[in-house]
Amino acid sequence: MSLLMDRAGDRLSLSRSSPQAASLRRIWGMMYRHLALYRRSWPRLLELAYWPVLQMCIWGFTATYMATRMGTSFALAGGVLLGGVLLWEVALRSQMGVAVSFLEELWSRNLGHVFVSPLRPWELVAALIGMSMIRMLTGVLPAILLAWLLYAFNLFALGPIVVLFFANLMIMGWWVALGVVSLILRHGAGAEALAWSVLFGLTPFSAVFYPVAVLPWFLQPVALALPASHVFEGMRAAMLTGVIRWDHLAWAIGLNVAWTIAAAAVFAGQFKAARRRGALLSIGE
Repeated sequence: MSLLMDRAGDRLSLSRSSPQAASLRRIWGMMYRHLALYRRSWPRLLELAYWPVLQMCIWGFTATYMATRMGTSFALAGGVLLGGVLLWEVALRSQMGVAVSFLEELWSRNLGHVFVSPLRPWELVAALIGMSMIRMLTGVLPAILLAWLLYAFNLFALGPIVVLFFANLMIMGWWVALGVVSLILRHGAGAEALAWSVLFGLTPFSAVFYPVAVLPWFLQPVALALPASHVFEGMRAAMLTGVIRWDHLAWAIGLNVAWTIAAAAVFAGQFKAARRRGALLSIGE
């Protein structure tokens, strides 16, 4: 009886709390569920930093070879290459953070149970984005430190503009992940592989390692429709000439806003459709 009274008291206190506080508790509860998986699992923590560090080693050695064998101009090009690798990992890890966290809910058959609770779809997305930021920082910061220790490359030497580069690439990763999650809600487990491949497929059009002008003329509009291409054009301008291209940053921000609205609308539509047909309980099967 006392246990029932305690539970009733907990429910009463929750009902009296503000909606904002209750919403934050639900978001934190979802985040804590995922954080608990990493608390005593070193393989999971290792996986977060494995690919960014491996990428940095491969491209760092390539940049070192270019600098030692091909002269000073190639040393500068090697720095631009390392900057591209590090910033692109921000987008990749952000996208993977949302998509993989969502997939873990499917693999554990927990999605239906989650939405029996008062959790709302946007709160789930907010929790996934929070986990994405943590996963991204855990993976990318060791690679940035490694680039500084091994190759004397300091990404933050670009100044505060790096924060805007990071923010735009994170947001791009999030709306790409929302698109992937929408496809999984629509097509089920058959679309899971897209969580690892979609953003890699956008790499040739994102101007990570070369300017948009290198692309064929009919592909340049595709590249310019992606926020990442404007971020990397701005990065190269800052590193090579010291000029901050605010026009590219403005385009990146505007495109991110437009793509985020579109991805959120698609996600909302697919989530409602999945709930109506009962797919939230059987989508992993």
